[in-house]
Amino acid sequence: MYMTSEEQLQSSHTNTSGFDSRTGIYHSLLQLGDNRNIPTTPYLDTATFVLSQFPQRDQAESKLALIDSVTNKRLTYSQLQRSIYSLAAGLHHGLGVCKGDVVFVLSPNSILYPTICLAIFLVGGVLTTANPLNTESEITKQVLDSGAKLAIADPREVHKLASTKLPVLLTYRPSSGDELSVEELIDNCGPMELPETQSTQSDTAAILYSSGTTGVSKGVILTHANIISVMTLLKWSVDNTSANNDVFLCFIPMFHIYGLAFFGLGLFCCGTTTVLMQRYDFQAMLEAIHTHKVNNIPAVPPVILNLVKYKGGYDLSSLRRVGSGAAPLSKELVDAFRLKFPWVALRPGYGLTESCGAATLFISNEEAKSHPAASGTLLPTFCAKVVDYETGIAMPPYREGELWLNGPAVMKGYLGNEAATAATIDSDGWLRTGDLCYFDKDGCLYIVDRIKELIKHNGLEDEEAGEIPMAYVVREAESQLGEDQVIQFVASQVAPFKKVKKVSFINVIPKSAAGKILRKDLVAQSRRYVKSKL
Repeated sequence: MYMTSEEQLQSSHTNTSGFDSRTGIYHSLLQLGDNRNIPTTPYLDTATFVLSQFPQRDQAESKLALIDSVTNKRLTYSQLQRSIYSLAAGLHHGLGVCKGDVVFVLSPNSILYPTICLAIFLVGGVLTTANPLNTESEITKQVLDSGAKLAIADPREVHKLASTKLPVLLTYRPSSGDELSVEELIDNCGPMELPETQSTQSDTAAILYSSGTTGVSKGVILTHANIISVMTLLKWSVDNTSANNDVFLCFIPMFHIYGLAFFGLGLFCCGTTTVLMQRYDFQAMLEAIHTHKVNNIPAVPPVILNLVKYKGGYDLSSLRRVGSGAAPLSKELVDAFRLKFPWVALRPGYGLTESCGAATLFISNEEAKSHPAASGTLLPTFCAKVVDYETGIAMPPYREGELWLNGPAVMKGYLGNEAATAATIDSDGWLRTGDLCYFDKDGCLYIVDRIKELIKHNGLEDEEAGEIPMAYVVREAESQLGEDQVIQFVASQVAPFKKVKKVSFINVIPKSAAGKILRKDLVAQSRRYVKSKL
């Protein structure tokens, strides 16, 4: 259903919003250009595509791809390429990983993470990643659901895999023990001939799991075509913002689509340098910016908030661009950031795992400045509808409805869950995002609320910048169940970021006539309660 650049030019729009009144579809007003088209070659996998975009050999020998912010270990593009091929040889010839085998990766960010991902793709494997904070039961469930054949894990997290009986390859060898590690395979496996996997763009490349904060976590199936299309868009974005020589800072986790698309894969198509942090820490982030003269930070709202509150002490003058995703930015926060850092371009965007990352983004800082509460405009190849949740009618600019997306990056579906797939993707390939939104006359997207019962904790733990997990409980008659009991029970079942922080006991859960829980009513009820206590 998405349009080529040529078809978009021929389409009649009622105004500069990109809205076509004949179809009710919003089209991107941006174009990739003739020399940046998404590859259509059937037999092409993610690793082969990314490696083909590396700098030429003479540049690759000296151009830095990755810098570890703690150890200062550095990898040039040539070293990264050799590591990928060596690990791929070890995975295939040493551990028997073949086309279609699912490899489960359980690790925080590390300088090895991109090598692991690309080596898995190179041998035709399927990548599935998990948050190291997940509990053993959550990890066991994902391993079983994904059908993983091998786990690659940080030594500190291996104990969580005990019940899965999976063979485990450590990311690095600990000081004691003789377990096989990724580092060892890279060091000892020379270039060996790899099998002709004949991976096609329609083959599954990755299974990334939704956060599952309000229900069962679902495996999002992403094909090589999905990922390659996003890599092409990222390269286009970097080119158009003259960020090719930027030094990027990574603290976004690479087990998440945001971090994977940017730092695990995409930026290597652009020849940029990334300074890598294992996890987010504000002081460590400031130190990294100061030490490595970082220019570009893909971030999340709590990081923007912390920068606004920052009192000084580090040289941040090298910063030129800050992106924001995972949750919308308020106009007040945007204004405060621009006032404090007037030389920095702040460019919010919008995306989700099911769209394989960003679907909207501001390319121009001037455009972002003039639309401070917006989340960007549609990226090339994407189109959208704003659908009235009750009538199903596609809405024109300034009319609210559910955001539907279409394009080559939209997921294949949910693993082993036909009902959820059918409820999320219609017969024409439109992805129902569950987000309430509208477009303005300039084609800028505004996220108003979430229709789906989903809590986004703004990417990082920060109660000032977003919602917190809260439980609503209807007690049985004569039950003495208390708040502490609910909190402790949930805490024993889930990862730390999913823990319930507050409990409200109510008489009935509000539902629509169709049986859907009216989350907005619950939120409104909580806000009224908070106001009554002020």
